[in-house]
Amino acid sequence: MSEISNAAVTALYRYPVKGLSAEPLQHAMLTPGETVSGDRSYAIENGPTGFDPAVPRYFPKSRFLMLMRDERLATLHSRYDDTSRVLTIRTDGEEAVRADLGTAEGRAAVERFFAANFSQELRGPPQVLVGNGHSFSDVARKVVSIINLESVAAIEKMVEQPVHPLRFRANLYVRGWPAWSELDLLERTLAIGDIQLKVVKRIVRCTATDVDPETAARDLDIPRTLMRTLGHCDCGVYAEVVTGGTIRIDDKVETLPE
Repeated sequence: MSEISNAAVTALYRYPVKGLSAEPLQHAMLTPGETVSGDRSYAIENGPTGFDPAVPRYFPKSRFLMLMRDERLATLHSRYDDTSRVLTIRTDGEEAVRADLGTAEGRAAVERFFAANFSQELRGPPQVLVGNGHSFSDVARKVVSIINLESVAAIEKMVEQPVHPLRFRANLYVRGWPAWSELDLLERTLAIGDIQLKVVKRIVRCTATDVDPETAARDLDIPRTLMRTLGHCDCGVYAEVVTGGTIRIDDKVETLPE
């Protein structure tokens, strides 16, 4: 039986390229021990990291172009097509680059775009990194990120203005949980139909949440507001996929008994 019977998935997203646009999904395939398919499959290296796609390993987000430091990324509108492997980036309403990330030539075209347009943010030559199954997540383990929309509503009251949920760049957005109740779910198992996810970590928010995903303005101070009000900077949780399957918008989310 569920402890909260009316919780449901209201939105699903993936982020094919770390730091670039969210892509809404109507459904997503979850595989045990993996992320949402195609999530953070690519990253833009900000100066050499030594990343080896043959032996991929975790690097902190500071080694890549990312919103915490590089808010101008939010002015870009990107779209990635799995079948063609083509990434399209638009800026100011115009297509700036369209390239096949499966080819060296395509990756070079994207690198030239960032070298020309993000020189102030770059610490070295930009390079498109390909995960080949590795996810360029903010954490080392492969997880699904979950945001409780009632917690976002609570933050809106703290800052006294609207807070776009995409500031939190999550995979799953859930409605029906009381505000902040997700933080008490550590080591608990969530059931979404036949899918089961184990909550493994609270998400400590960084200053990427200060950036409006539509305007690219750094106009809020969410981590400091959370710390001042609640004594911590946490909002949302990471969960590992235990039992896989397909997840869809409006699927019910149950918290299994301990």
